[in-house]
Amino acid sequence: MTATGTDPATDTDRIVQAAFARLTRDRSLTDLDRQIMNGFERLMLGRPEISDGTVNVTNICVEAGVSRASYYRSPVAAVVKELLAAPAVARPEAEELRAEIARLKKAERKLRSDNAADIRELTDTVNTYANHIQILTLRVAELEEENRLLREKLEGAAGNVTSLSGR
Repeated sequence: MTATGTDPATDTDRIVQAAFARLTRDRSLTDLDRQIMNGFERLMLGRPEISDGTVNVTNICVEAGVSRASYYRSPVAAVVKELLAAPAVARPEAEELRAEIARLKKAERKLRSDNAADIRELTDTVNTYANHIQILTLRVAELEEENRLLREKLEGAAGNVTSLSGR
C-alpha cells in the first residue's frame, strides 16, 4: 500500500491503462499493437505466460509474439518507454524480488570477503603464536638441561659446596 492507501500494482495498472487509452484515442491501432500492449500488461502485472517476467523489450516481444523490429515500429513502443521511465509506475513484484536478490548476493559476497580477510588474519596470528610456543618450548628444554647439568655439577662437588635449599 502507498501513503494514500492504494495498492501500487493497482496504481500501475491504472497508469498503464490510461496511457494505452490515450494512444488508442489518438490513433487507430493494429492487432500487432494490441498484442504488444497485452504482452506489456501481462509483464507489468507479474503474470508472464512465456518469458521469465523481467520487464524488457525482449520479453515484451516474446509475450506479444512479435519481432523486435515490429515492436520498435509500433507506436506502442514509445508509450512503453515513457511508462518504464516514469517513477510512479511500480515494477512487478518479480522485478523487485530480483533486485533484492541481487542486493543480497552483493552483500553476501562482501561478508564472505570480509570473513575471509578475518580468517586470514586469525590464521596468521595462530601461526605466530605457534612459532612463539615452539621457541619457548625449546628454551624451556634448554633451561631444564642446563639446570640438570648444574645439579649434577653440584652433586659432584659435594665436599666443597653446601646446598642452601633442600630441593
